[in-house]
Amino acid sequence: MNAMGATGVPEVVTVGLGERSYHILIGKGLIERAGTEIAARLPGVRAAIVTDGNVAAAWLPALTDSLSKAGIETVAITLPPGEKTKSFEHLEQVVDGVLGARLERRDAVIALGGGVIGDLTGFAAGIVRRGMNFVQVPTSLLAQVDSSVGGKTGINTPRGKNLVGVFMQPKLVIADTGTLDTLSEREFRAGYAEVAKYGLIDRPDFFAWLEANWQEVFSGGPARTRAIAVSCQAKADVVARDEFETGDRALLNLGHTFGHALEAATAYDSARLVHGEGVAIGMALAHRFSARMNLASLDDAERVERHLRDVGLPWRMSDVPGELPGAERLLEYISQDKKVSRGALTFILTRGIGQSFIAKDVPASEVLSFLRENLL
Repeated sequence: MNAMGATGVPEVVTVGLGERSYHILIGKGLIERAGTEIAARLPGVRAAIVTDGNVAAAWLPALTDSLSKAGIETVAITLPPGEKTKSFEHLEQVVDGVLGARLERRDAVIALGGGVIGDLTGFAAGIVRRGMNFVQVPTSLLAQVDSSVGGKTGINTPRGKNLVGVFMQPKLVIADTGTLDTLSEREFRAGYAEVAKYGLIDRPDFFAWLEANWQEVFSGGPARTRAIAVSCQAKADVVARDEFETGDRALLNLGHTFGHALEAATAYDSARLVHGEGVAIGMALAHRFSARMNLASLDDAERVERHLRDVGLPWRMSDVPGELPGAERLLEYISQDKKVSRGALTFILTRGIGQSFIAKDVPASEVLSFLRENLL
């Protein structure tokens, strides 16, 4: 891997989807060359940039300037920050903004922000004029390694997370690692949960590398770029095999079934729990539940918990501030999750570090008693 450094050459990961294949560019200073990269792939395009108030203050001028220099005319649509923005209300705001700017089908909708902005913007791009060009410029670690890659988009409803959306592949992902320097420590840690996830799915050597090098990933430099590139490659490999999540792409949901239930239980209140924190707790619970079902060693569950604790992530339900609903209500949220098929509970469980698998028909009674034990 050639991390972007003195040569100024970005790391490039390809998501191989035939004629719809696209590149993920990873490196510092990429927002400054975004206009050149987009114009090369989408000549003559006009664009709407969708962002949130926090990201706009830090990065919108640089992106707008880069696009302008490349001859790309833009309009900006700025939304409030936070998970609650992934709603029908704000989807309508984006759709109206794109239509109001008289953008055509061949024009582009650009997501500048974290996972919330990327998910919402991609959904809008997928439905306006029955599909426009979509570009991701992720500015959080979580978005760079997970939500910006693979084309899953959507919004939340009171009944659950990401229940309404479309598969919408971007034309390009521009992951400027310099944007991570402006993240809060909490936001960076939350994104790191998704990095660790790739090791726990099927890359045990990567998880061991993270255990040894996580402090360098947090401090920046080559270790951070390597962690992002390995994560993107891991996801790209899975997406190329199973774009529409009919098979092993579901492995990417390790920790998400428990995590999404906790997010719904906190009403998506980011002061209490953000997505990556929910995933961290969910991964710890998935490993502990696997041990309870005699599928994996308790030592592995404790190893996962120890690493999450070392990096400062929550790893048990009692780490969520405030009251959580009872086990029965949490099970209702899990049953509403989109990974349920015909009422049967499906979880990503594990036989050990890097040995995750799709477990179908998991007994609800086992999950309920496990939740009761672990709510303490």
